[in-house]
Amino acid sequence: MRLCFASNNKHKLEEIKNVVGRKFEILSLADIKCNEELPETRNTLEGNSLQKAEYILQHYNTPCFADDTGLEVEALHGAPGVYSARYAGNHRSNDDNIALLLQNLKNDTNRKAQFRTVITLIGIEAQPVFFEGIIRGEIITEKRGSSGFGYDPVFIPEGHSRTFAEMTLEEKNQLSHRAIAVKKLAEYLASL
Repeated sequence: MRLCFASNNKHKLEEIKNVVGRKFEILSLADIKCNEELPETRNTLEGNSLQKAEYILQHYNTPCFADDTGLEVEALHGAPGVYSARYAGNHRSNDDNIALLLQNLKNDTNRKAQFRTVITLIGIEAQPVFFEGIIRGEIITEKRGSSGFGYDPVFIPEGHSRTFAEMTLEEKNQLSHRAIAVKKLAEYLASL
């Protein structure tokens, strides 16, 4: 069965192909000739994930899954959350987002945070199916490491002493929020 992953991120595609196995042919947006920006106008990760998946199913008639991820900081009442990519503005700058996050936490001793990913699968069952992955940790006071992207340089997962940006891609992928959600998706697909 062919299944589109609503992303053109080549690394994410390879990671997901490895986890899902050969039962499904995983297609990218480029494979289905989708070149437009997918909508993300909902105010929850679940909503954005569903919105992107529905868009692909409606416009390309292809069963698919989409994800959305946010960093949820306890002291900031869950912010930046669904707005993580645009926290410092619509220009989507990782450096600006981190700078604003650290500024907003400057006087806070509570540095607890979690990354949360929601994947929505649509077009296989009558209703959308959701898969969630969460990794808890803390925000440090300055950037460390040069790998990864987004908030990785300031996030240390629970039980570890290095930020995601100080880990190899393989190390991060073994414990990340996205890896947890993808494994749940793969187990579900394997059961079909």
